[in-house]
Amino acid sequence: MAEKTEGRLAGRVALVTGASRGLGAAIAERFAAEGAHLILVARTQGGLEETDDRVRAAGGEATLVPLDLTKFDEIDRMAAAIAQRFGRLDILVGNAAMLSPLTPVGHLKPKDWQAVMDLNVTANWRLLRAFDPGLRLSENGRVIMVTSGAAMEAFAYWAAYAASKAALETLVSSYAKEVAKTAIRANLLDPGAMRTKIRAEAFPGEDPMTLRPPEEVTPVAVSLAEAGCTLQGQVARAYG
Repeated sequence: MAEKTEGRLAGRVALVTGASRGLGAAIAERFAAEGAHLILVARTQGGLEETDDRVRAAGGEATLVPLDLTKFDEIDRMAAAIAQRFGRLDILVGNAAMLSPLTPVGHLKPKDWQAVMDLNVTANWRLLRAFDPGLRLSENGRVIMVTSGAAMEAFAYWAAYAASKAALETLVSSYAKEVAKTAIRANLLDPGAMRTKIRAEAFPGEDPMTLRPPEEVTPVAVSLAEAGCTLQGQVARAYG
């Protein structure tokens, strides 16, 4: 692996989930410009290849992993392959997420509840579980999990999505305390309202051009990923 010698993430190995579009793709592109080697994970090969094109345009390089994160055992196999190839993982970005149907609690279908919990919570736990050894082998392991303001404020009809993000925040806070005496720093990123597909699904009547593009959130992601980050168990908000 050829390593870039310039940039705030020079020579760092970073895995980004949900990297085929939106915030994940924007973070991948920015991390590449900062010198990181990217491992890009998403369900769609075509979307990953589009992100890879932008990563290469930014002067970076990436390893593409088409993977459905709800196939949990595949996460373990991915972690083993990455450990064999790179010997460590420096940065883990858990960005992949889905919006549950916006409906009253009594109308939520069990399959919809399970789907949002599987991706938004359980997949991120499996990522932490699988990559904890590799993060401990890094000189400065960094974990960034993407959350939402919905985790802190209850909205009618948002129960499943909000509960999943609240659970994610508790998961990361607990992990941060467990690794407090190591070189790992684990935090959450709340990007706020952005011009993304998931936002359009939630607010179909909203003019997307009134929202920030995901690229404007990436400086906060870089600050959480770099070796000098001292935050631990915090929610970094990219707005306000």
